[in-house]
Amino acid sequence: MAAFSFTGGLRIMCNPFVYLPPVLVNPHPLLHSRLQKSRLMESHRNYTAGNSSFTASTSGGRGGGMGMKDSRRRPGVSGRGSSGNDKIDALGRLLTRILRHMASELKLNMRSDGYVKVRDLLKLNLKTSANIPLQSHTVDEVREAVRRDNKQRFSILEENGEILIRANQGHSIQTVETESLLKPILSHEEVPVCVHGTYKKNLGSILEGGLSRMKRLHVHFSCGLPTDGEVISGMRRDVNVLVFLDVRKALEDGMKLYISDNRVILTEGFDGTVPVKYFQKIESWPKREPIPF
Repeated sequence: MAAFSFTGGLRIMCNPFVYLPPVLVNPHPLLHSRLQKSRLMESHRNYTAGNSSFTASTSGGRGGGMGMKDSRRRPGVSGRGSSGNDKIDALGRLLTRILRHMASELKLNMRSDGYVKVRDLLKLNLKTSANIPLQSHTVDEVREAVRRDNKQRFSILEENGEILIRANQGHSIQTVETESLLKPILSHEEVPVCVHGTYKKNLGSILEGGLSRMKRLHVHFSCGLPTDGEVISGMRRDVNVLVFLDVRKALEDGMKLYISDNRVILTEGFDGTVPVKYFQKIESWPKREPIPF
């Protein structure tokens, strides 16, 4: 308190602290950015805490687990079916898994050439990784999934008013017959390039025992490299080792080679294995450096 005295002895007591209204000041740009990021992260935590309905999904690419893993890694795929693209992408991935590996356990009536009726597919009690029931999809959406697949993994067939679909290759289902599914390769001139993409961590076991079909019906080869300027079926994008097959020698020794509708080269090898003696060369990728074997 401050005291002021005036003539006549009057004293007035005054408080020197005067209240001022708060003044809004723009924070430093870096601090502002951090505050925004903090708020966004908190909003995301609140959202995911209230959305726990994740469905089982297939292990991707050529097999994987059913879930949100793929949709986190791949740009443009949210996994929640928030747009048409996500919905169709998730449908295509589930169709791949069913038609290659799950038809038998799901009691689907699959022909020896791999075809099943689309209407039978759409009766299955399954959900895609976008959390959408398969039964909610339409035949037109199945057609759209086939059309959009950049590796052409599917074929559509119409017979007697019935729409059928199949995976062109990659099967582990034993009811599928190779001769019905695939076209035989009769000459090495039909496939100037025949290459299997793999990883350095697998090279030791490959050089020891050859290329194995594992749980699938065939060993897969590509008829080209990623540098050819097109999407290459039959090879993962992240491989770092290339194993080239000597097609002439393999055919001469009686190895049966086939090609699928989407240009993947397949073989059962001999007893499920392509022996090392049929390797033409092995190179690193992408440097293309020779690897001795």
